[in-house]
Amino acid sequence: MRAFDARRLPGFTTVAALAFVFLYLPIATVVVFSFNALPSMSAWGGFSLQWYREAWANEAVQEATVRSLVIATVASLASTALATLAALATVRQGRFRGRTLVYGVINQPLVVPEIVTGVALLIVFGWVRSNTGYQGLGYLLLAHTAFCIPFAYLPIRARLETMDPTLESAASDLYASPMQAFRRVTLPLLGPGIAAGLMLAFVTSLDDVIITEFVKSAGQDTLPTWMLGQFRRTLTPEVNAIATAILALTLVLLTAFFLTTRKRA
Repeated sequence: MRAFDARRLPGFTTVAALAFVFLYLPIATVVVFSFNALPSMSAWGGFSLQWYREAWANEAVQEATVRSLVIATVASLASTALATLAALATVRQGRFRGRTLVYGVINQPLVVPEIVTGVALLIVFGWVRSNTGYQGLGYLLLAHTAFCIPFAYLPIRARLETMDPTLESAASDLYASPMQAFRRVTLPLLGPGIAAGLMLAFVTSLDDVIITEFVKSAGQDTLPTWMLGQFRRTLTPEVNAIATAILALTLVLLTAFFLTTRKRA
């Protein structure tokens, strides 16, 4: 009996082609019009790097970019570290009472609508602001870290579940301390999963709009929220240029991760 192959279904090629067109055509349009010489989102006026130069020279864009990168870097590092500890605790400890509840708590940001999380954080941080007077970036860092934990946790947990625990046992039999076994055996084998979780958390934090809108204070715009604000004012291809730059950064991260994991494999 021949195995089932979705490609043999009638119309599969057509449906797949249409799906790719509808998915990538808007992205391609944004990229193309970021090089438009005219300040138009529909009429083509020739090739130009004008909007990239204007975005580069825009102080508001510079501040929002630096702020976004700082938040994404701190949040991704912190969430990946916490996700690694959580994965070790839930996978290496075997079955224990309440493990399903722990999974649910860790993955809660993936299940609950993001706007609900944003409203909840707004209420909690509003109470903290009123009692402490603190208005810094700490709220955004905490919010992004908490939101990114499940995105980092899933690839790390998946990687840990495929690792052979007897390797760690062998290290212990060779008189390695638990810390030495973790540093010399577990951590190197877990590296691709940690890299995937770190990258996913970084991109998630860099791209976040809803939670940032609810949590940020005045003057704390990130690049996505600054772009959202531009849609409420005069829209220029400068936004297209910024979106294209973010897309290029994402593609660079994906390519670097692919090359790293392929080399290790």
